[in-house]
Amino acid sequence: MNHTKVIAITGASSGIGRASARLLAKQGHAVVLGARREAALVALAAELNEAGGRASHCVTDVRRRADLEALVAHAVAQFGRLDVIVNNAGIGPISRFDALCVDDWDAMIDVNLRGTLYGIAAALPVFARQESGHVINVISTAGLKILPTMGVYAATKNAVRTATEALRQEAGPTLRVTEVSPGVIDTHFGDSITDQAAKAEVEDRLKAIAISPDAIARGILFAIDQPPEVDVGSIVIRPTAQG
Repeated sequence: MNHTKVIAITGASSGIGRASARLLAKQGHAVVLGARREAALVALAAELNEAGGRASHCVTDVRRRADLEALVAHAVAQFGRLDVIVNNAGIGPISRFDALCVDDWDAMIDVNLRGTLYGIAAALPVFARQESGHVINVISTAGLKILPTMGVYAATKNAVRTATEALRQEAGPTLRVTEVSPGVIDTHFGDSITDQAAKAEVEDRLKAIAISPDAIARGILFAIDQPPEVDVGSIVIRPTAQG
């Protein structure tokens, strides 16, 4: 049986982050929940602990480097180590370029790209000290098949994809690095979209083909539970119906 691990998850209060926390805790791993909404984190941690799991939380805005450092420090303080960081927090206020939603572009860069880099920066010193660790970055199939309205969103995700591959090559024999690319998943992805035409299109697509975030959680668990010498580099998980 695999040893249980201490896993920090950003964007843990809903969607893929919450589904992953539930599955990982059920499998015996300790989870440290990071997100902006404290009430949702408190409720999820209580749910997991009452079910016999081990969960703690730390309010985390991934746009702030200090918040990621605090999340990692909290994991170490609570559980004595950190084995995995899941950089999952992301937003997708998509639109056509000529809609000029420049504030939305900035927000995606800050959360999707900068927030992931801050998570990596916070975890690497701990992983180096332990001589073990695992970085898991949640990306998107939007970066694999480029579509209208997804330009800046896909660009931020592909920037993370590039950084992830470079990190994997730099990592050496004790640090594992995994990218997970979800397709159309039944989450609150559309909530952040300010362009109404793009929002309607996304919501229609979600209703038509979206699969449960549990599918992504299972992929993350698969990567984590491999033997230490096995590094799952990339997983793409999408609905069978997704073109």
